[in-house]
Amino acid sequence: MTLDRPERKNPLTFDLYAELRDWFRGLHAHEAVKSVVLTGAGENFCSGGDVRDIIGPLTERSPLEQHAFTQMTGDLVKAMRAAPQPIVAAIDGVCVGAGAILAMASDLRYGTARSNVAFLFVRVGLAGCDMGACAMLPRLIGHGRASELLYTGRVLPGTQAYEWGFFNELCEPSGVLGRAVEVAAALAAGPTFAHAMTKKMLHEEWAMPLDAAIDAEAAAQAVCMGTNDFRRAYEAFIAKREPRFEGN
Repeated sequence: MTLDRPERKNPLTFDLYAELRDWFRGLHAHEAVKSVVLTGAGENFCSGGDVRDIIGPLTERSPLEQHAFTQMTGDLVKAMRAAPQPIVAAIDGVCVGAGAILAMASDLRYGTARSNVAFLFVRVGLAGCDMGACAMLPRLIGHGRASELLYTGRVLPGTQAYEWGFFNELCEPSGVLGRAVEVAAALAAGPTFAHAMTKKMLHEEWAMPLDAAIDAEAAAQAVCMGTNDFRRAYEAFIAKREPRFEGN
């Protein structure tokens, strides 16, 4: 999935928010899709909500219309987290505002030293609590670091984003997309039902006490043990060959 308005650093519009939300929701019905790579065209990931096409019109909308918009943007993150496929983000250049949220909502993030991540909401007079940022960002990089970024809106350079754990790996600009595709292909070749279960449990266990989480994992793993992938892996081990996973 490529955000493709490179002349404007791939900003989001009202229509694009809705299109992305619906596309990620639809992934439940597409079993042939085993993983997703999310990136931006040109040398940037995403510059966030388009100032002219979104922020300007929002100042003229009613409170109910404004809430409908913020709910829609939040529904995009919900759709990304609910999609059973792992989402791998390839990030170069600008990754700010809602673009930083899209990166945050992905499962894995591969960046570059020249990439710049920023949660810019405070710069337009808005709170940092946007699209799940106050819930998710502290879990990625820690509460104090997330607080700094959300209060100040400052830019997090690529090297620091890696050091803080926002990026899984730093790549050369010419290789970041290839690396993300490589990782996504490896995930797609693996036990995709099990990957979907891992993603589901990572999401659901955020709000569980430890004992409840252990019990939920016991039930989830037992479901995975009933799959053909589990049986094939055992048979491959006995035959001393690499397993072939088919996601069922």
